Amino acid sequence: MSITRRDILKSLTITAITGSVLRVIPLEAAEYAHRMVRAEKAAAENQVYTPKFFSGHSYKTLQTLCQTIIPSDAEAKGAIEAGAPEFIDLITSENKDYQVALGGGLMWLDNTCIDRYGSAYLECTPAQQKEILDLIAYRKNAKQDPSLGQGIEFFGFLRKLTADGFFTSEIGISYLGYIGNTYVKEFPGCPPVPEA
Repeated sequence: MSITRRDILKSLTITAITGSVLRVIPLEAAEYAHRMVRAEKAAAENQVYTPKFFSGHSYKTLQTLCQTIIPSDAEAKGAIEAGAPEFIDLITSENKDYQVALGGGLMWLDNTCIDRYGSAYLECTPAQQKEILDLIAYRKNAKQDPSLGQGIEFFGFLRKLTADGFFTSEIGISYLGYIGNTYVKEFPGCPPVPEA
């Protein structure tokens, strides 16, 4: 019996929501998900990925959050270029727990922004977006304001998935400088520690 696409995706999402995907799944399964996304984009007429789980608005919010978590800069590409949002959408489409955590988290974020600023997250000013993300970036903030608890859990989970999507992509692996299993005739040791 051959392994199906659904089997691979389910193996990606077997972990509990509190854990990071990479801590549980084999790297090969994550690479397979990235290959699936690349193949779909290559086959699409406009070379664009079509979200499997998230609505258009939610997917744009997800992209914005992923880019905020791992932005591109002069030295390296970021989460968007690495395909982290596509990776997250694809594995979320196969896992009910992820759907609840991420779908509910994005709804919480929009509703909280509407209550605080009068606009959904994407329509908020950059200063307002930064303010709400600063609030949900730290668990200690839930002690002062328990209403932030769901947002903090959501944002922590999203950061793990974004990192997993980034560092299992070709761009992320290249960023780490990983050269694979190579034969080394001689190991010169670690470089010397500079004097303080």
